[in-house]
Amino acid sequence: MWIEKLTTPDSDLGTASIVLRLTAIILLLRPMGPWWIAPFILGLAGLTLIFPRILNAAATWYALALLVGLRIADDWPLADNHIYLLGYWCLAIGLALGSHDAKAILARSSRILIGLAFLFAVTWKIFLSPDYLDGRFFTVTFLTDPRFENITVLASGSTRDQLVEAREYMRPLPEGAEVINTPVVPAISSLTPLVTFSTWSTVIIESLCALLFLIPWAARNSIRHFILLIFCIVTYSLAPVAGFGWLLLTMGLAGVDDGERRIRIAYITTWVLVLLYDQIPWPALLVDWIGIPR
Repeated sequence: MWIEKLTTPDSDLGTASIVLRLTAIILLLRPMGPWWIAPFILGLAGLTLIFPRILNAAATWYALALLVGLRIADDWPLADNHIYLLGYWCLAIGLALGSHDAKAILARSSRILIGLAFLFAVTWKIFLSPDYLDGRFFTVTFLTDPRFENITVLASGSTRDQLVEAREYMRPLPEGAEVINTPVVPAISSLTPLVTFSTWSTVIIESLCALLFLIPWAARNSIRHFILLIFCIVTYSLAPVAGFGWLLLTMGLAGVDDGERRIRIAYITTWVLVLLYDQIPWPALLVDWIGIPR
């Protein structure tokens, strides 16, 4: 019967099957695209979790890669960075499932994609963006992005009134206007340690990830998994982009051998932890618990 054909898996992919399911869950957790794209992504991703044969079919992932590509085209060029990576990843899954050795090719593809993602990120930060290494990027982000307000208050000791004052200080002046007396803004100076740490720790750990995932001899070294896990645990406790964290962890898991049970558990546990970060506003709860006025 047709139902038996759909529910009987073509092959046992081991850890790779978990990777495929997690990728489908990412698509379900972050609905994307307009009405003429999102229902098809959600529907197809949902079917992969019900029917193993659909999950393991290369055509499924080619279709998902195409749909994600259409979503990017619809929002060109303003789609989030990880949506581009998600499109490449769905295509890589399709190519792997259509090959002679799906597990090995999926593991190699994940390693290269992760390495390139971090390499491009580091290249942008060091060579293409003069406002990154000098601290301006994180200074502006911490002061102006409301998603980081609680973190800024906790880490810098600034009051909310000082943050408001800093935002006014950073507001562009009317054309031709000049400031006569440049004010001293306490919130900006108190942010210096946080900005310096965020800037350089990000560059260092992203550089390590790029090297460890791209250098061939490092591919057999489990230290690359440890560094990626630490990056995700720390970064996505602060950065409100859980979708990127889920994707990196899912791709990292694809490079874990079936016999590396502890590493596999570490990836899945961290994946769930990033989900909790996304759903529990721990910085706001901590601010309330300490008693900092809003």
